[in-house]
Amino acid sequence: MEALKNLAVEIAKNAGSLLLNRPKQLDISTKTSDIDVVTQMDRASERFIVEEILKARPDDGIIGEEGADRPSKSGYTWVIDPIDGTVNYLYNMAGWSVSIAVKDLQGTVVGVVYSPTIDSLYTAIRGGGAFLNGSKISCNDPIELNRALIATGFAYRSELREQQIAQFNDLILKIRDYRRNGSAAIDICHVASGQVDGYYEMGLLEWDRAAAELIATEAGATVSVHGELTIAAGPYLYGKLAEVLLGN
Repeated sequence: MEALKNLAVEIAKNAGSLLLNRPKQLDISTKTSDIDVVTQMDRASERFIVEEILKARPDDGIIGEEGADRPSKSGYTWVIDPIDGTVNYLYNMAGWSVSIAVKDLQGTVVGVVYSPTIDSLYTAIRGGGAFLNGSKISCNDPIELNRALIATGFAYRSELREQQIAQFNDLILKIRDYRRNGSAAIDICHVASGQVDGYYEMGLLEWDRAAAELIATEAGATVSVHGELTIAAGPYLYGKLAEVLLGN
């Protein structure tokens, strides 16, 4: 597991360096909606990551946001988001990240989330704790709902945004404040490191959360997926958030 983590860290850092060398002109196309964008750098980053994985571990499987799909012969599959927070990247805003996870049949075993623009490298091995730039981290717990700083993001599908409006309007009267950072992986990692108290978002896919979910869980947080909704927080606050968001 340590070797897998070290390989994921090396690849994530090199992908981050590639992405920092951004061209003057980004070629933009769309995916699920007119506002869900992808650039040539998303694709270049994914190609680089896949090539580096297969050089070192040719029998591993791969699932990538931009289409990489390879069955595993080894029992290990890499789940990669080459740029989490593409809109941040498009606008040259800080906070986008490279997210790389490795899973086996029991779930995620390694998680790495690297955001070079905010000098943050989050790592975790299943059962081994969570770390930010090499220092062990833990989530904030217990936190009362009315003292909670909550991160969220907004889906690119209009039908999910309608639900998010209702959630936002309900929670804003009950919490300390909201933060919107632009990368789901970083938001969940911020729960892990105590930089926010909780997080929720609609419409995440496996590559958005796989690495960060392990990191947050290893930092003591509770992370769960309910249909389209992902919730992450320290155990006490998680219960309070779930009551509001799920109507429990």
